[in-house]
Amino acid sequence: MAVLDGIRVLDFGRYIAGPFCAALLGDLGADVIRIERVGGGEDRGMIPVGAGPGGGGAMYIAMNRNKRGMTLDPAAPKGREIVKKLVATADVVVANLPPRVLRSLALDLDSLRQTKSDIILTTVTGFGAGGRMSHKHGFDGIGQAMSGAVYLSGLPDQPIMTKVPWVDFGTAFLSAFGTLAALIERGKTGRGQKVEGALLRTAVAISNAMLMEQALTGVNRVATVNRAFNNGPGDIYRCKDGWIVATVIGPPMFKRWCEMVGEPGWVSDPRFADDQARADNGEAITAKMTAWCAARSCKAALADLEQASIVAGQVYAPQQTLDEPHIRDAGLLAERDFPGVAGTLPLAPTPIELSETPGTYRRRAPLTGEHTDEILESLGYTAAEIGTLRADKVV
Repeated sequence: MAVLDGIRVLDFGRYIAGPFCAALLGDLGADVIRIERVGGGEDRGMIPVGAGPGGGGAMYIAMNRNKRGMTLDPAAPKGREIVKKLVATADVVVANLPPRVLRSLALDLDSLRQTKSDIILTTVTGFGAGGRMSHKHGFDGIGQAMSGAVYLSGLPDQPIMTKVPWVDFGTAFLSAFGTLAALIERGKTGRGQKVEGALLRTAVAISNAMLMEQALTGVNRVATVNRAFNNGPGDIYRCKDGWIVATVIGPPMFKRWCEMVGEPGWVSDPRFADDQARADNGEAITAKMTAWCAARSCKAALADLEQASIVAGQVYAPQQTLDEPHIRDAGLLAERDFPGVAGTLPLAPTPIELSETPGTYRRRAPLTGEHTDEILESLGYTAAEIGTLRADKVV
């Protein structure tokens, strides 16, 4: 039996934070219904991979596994009736929409409680409630930028934002975590509640240590490309045939590194007395490690680093990630079919292991409106009524 067997989730989400939160709940056994606008949501085609009509891009396929899908206009009067009937059967509503939009669609907590008193509403906003920017929309890059993370990445005269949307995904993970906590609380007290994730909240929480350092020391750090701020060596280094990343933290590891690169005297050098001193004097360390790596292939450098018990790995291009045997051996990607896509797609399964009740892949992401009739029939609508709803473009 799956962890969330018997739990129904209505997913009004879009893009990443809301939909991936709902997908994680689906991985754990919840019956998740994705509800998108008639004709398909605006996030359906992101990162095209050749899926046919009604299909989706790679982002959609990854964010919406383990869901049934229906199309619906929740603003239409008959659409509101359908939403109420759905809410009456549900345990959780996921909607990463601004508060104003939630209220206009009667998806705010007060409105939902009129239909289902113990409902849990999981929302995701850009900036969080209670501040002067709470009304604004947000995307991943806003969280990255406003948290200070972008400023400290890249070059002093060129901040660099990572292409991987870590703020969106971090918010999805936290929202799923909060939803599980709310379900546990409801099991104890019978009360539902609102779970609110926010992109900027996530980014500030992840960046908290560097913000704390700035507040307490006024250090005013600037970007140092890939060189670490608080330890050394800690950088990305070019080898003969590619790049590697290596990180040294703590005196024992630094001693082993010094012996490996032929500088045993650096162990007692006052410039390198501790991790922060090694970071503050990182130019000399980086120069030494750069020269050491330049004389070796990635394979040879990584072998020597492993022998010295120093944490290191190769910088992979996406194709190298796909080709890495460990990733397949450890089940970090699994080949899945999707209609209209030539070949299979490498889908990342639930990114957490549970020994007794693991997440499972039961459904591919739905085609546009694929399960609309099935879901409406389960709510008591007849074929004729469904036909009328379609003709009126309610579904």
